[in-house]
Amino acid sequence: MTSRSSERNGRKIYRITFHEITPQAVKTALQHPGKINLNKVDAQQARRILDRLVGYSLSPLLWRKIGRGLSAGRVQSVALRLIVDREKDIEAFVPQEYWTIEAELRKAAGGTAFKAQLEKIGEKKAEVKTKADAERIAGELRQQPFVVAGVEENEQKRYPKPPFTTSTLQQEAFHKLGYPSARTMRIAQQLYEGLEIGEASPVGLITYMRTDSVKIANEALAAVRGFIPKRFGKTYLPHEPRFYKARKSAQEAHEAVRPTSVTRTPDALKPFLTDEQFALYQLVWQRFVASQMADAVDRVVAVQVDAGRFHLKATGRTTLFAGWTKVYQDVEEKERDEDAPPESTLPPLAKGDKLALIGVTPFQHFTKPPRRFTDASLVKALEEDGIGRPSTYAPTIQTIVSRDYVRRTGGSLVPTSLGRIVTDMLIEHFPEVMDLKFTAEMEEELDRIEEGDLEWVSVVRHFYTPFSLRVTSAQEKMREVKREVVPTNYVCERCGKPMVIKWGRFGQFLSCSGYPACKNARALPTGVACPQPGCGGELVERRARGRHFYGCSKYPTCRYTTRRLPKTEDGSDTLSETQGESDRDATQS
Repeated sequence: MTSRSSERNGRKIYRITFHEITPQAVKTALQHPGKINLNKVDAQQARRILDRLVGYSLSPLLWRKIGRGLSAGRVQSVALRLIVDREKDIEAFVPQEYWTIEAELRKAAGGTAFKAQLEKIGEKKAEVKTKADAERIAGELRQQPFVVAGVEENEQKRYPKPPFTTSTLQQEAFHKLGYPSARTMRIAQQLYEGLEIGEASPVGLITYMRTDSVKIANEALAAVRGFIPKRFGKTYLPHEPRFYKARKSAQEAHEAVRPTSVTRTPDALKPFLTDEQFALYQLVWQRFVASQMADAVDRVVAVQVDAGRFHLKATGRTTLFAGWTKVYQDVEEKERDEDAPPESTLPPLAKGDKLALIGVTPFQHFTKPPRRFTDASLVKALEEDGIGRPSTYAPTIQTIVSRDYVRRTGGSLVPTSLGRIVTDMLIEHFPEVMDLKFTAEMEEELDRIEEGDLEWVSVVRHFYTPFSLRVTSAQEKMREVKREVVPTNYVCERCGKPMVIKWGRFGQFLSCSGYPACKNARALPTGVACPQPGCGGELVERRARGRHFYGCSKYPTCRYTTRRLPKTEDGSDTLSETQGESDRDATQS
């Protein structure tokens, strides 16, 4: 592409960059100004225009068809689709029963007990489907002699993870601290902009927190390599610095998220920080330091046990050298395989050792449905699918929650009926916009504009031409949900006419069939009686200040509220879109 001059009114315009708000970083940036990269300007402009084309076209369409206050977006609608599709998979899931069988053993000569799990029957993997089979196999196992068939011992290294990117910071803050993405980014912004820590002026404590890069400045790398042996000892410093490879689509404009000075330890800053600022700073500091420390080394022991035609396995793990785990404890994101033998510290065992049986226990299991998305797993999925940029993850989740498309339930993101119908209607009329692959390919095109390989106007035109045709078609053919009504047996307490169910910006509600002459409307009843003695009212869903709860239909006479409906006879929640216990301070709306 042709290069263009970054001039305005005959004056040259320069761009300075710094990744941390510290005096030295700002001074260095001013001393080394650079030219404006107009390819980056074009990419940003194309991204802004595409986002507005989608948002400004689809949001008013939803207002007309469903209710005012709704929104759609190039990234938010795809994120919502992920959540809705996952919920549908969960609802369609049929659990399958299976059993595992565990034997508790010890050396015949005496010693510490350990547990081994049935792995094979003959040469085939043990697959026990029913209680009858499990009890039959357990009974047969109890009659067998147990002997150690083999012992395999290895040293296993565990490598540290790279310093944080925006995505991994949000994921780890959710797993370890329970912070939603928006809260994490709010606190990180405070740490980045600078806080009073007893010095002459506020100090930025972390580098820029919107990044997908894992690179570290040479000065920071030298500083942390000098810090580690002084703090932990020479054995904790690897011979060479660690360099981490970024994702293919990562932009290297920024560093990873790290402390601006490794010598500012969390404990030293604790008196100056709020609890949440301290918790997040400690997470960033520990992850950064650990990323440049030596490997952790474990001794892993696998013991094979034979019992007639049955073959069992026991595994043990012992830490030989803590390495980076001395500073940072990793969070295992993947659910542990229930079929895997439990890991513990095993007693000394050798091939041929005879074992005494303490007991055999069958355990019933059921296969589990896919997990609902959390803030952390949704951010991870968006990043892996190439949807959005680091700066969009937190506001995307915040938007779909604030629109009441999704609610948080015990940390999980659960789609509401409103989120489902919006998703289904957008998929029907705008399949490309809602397609993950299409959205990811658009992100790649935006990256290519930034690299100078594509012209931004052609990319926008290529999207807009078919998109505008679909908008025109949807204006005529999309369901007008707001005009659809469902009759009910409820009667309007103001005019006596039947009440009907309609759709609005917060989902379905009861409305008088005499509208607009009678504008009476109220929340849908839940079918759950108000538990207040002698009340006779019914719990209805309410919303106030962005919070969802249930209140008595006889408010203000009865002010009972709760954030969770009573359990049904089968033990499940009456409605799983809210959580919590009684909250009598909630405001009725």
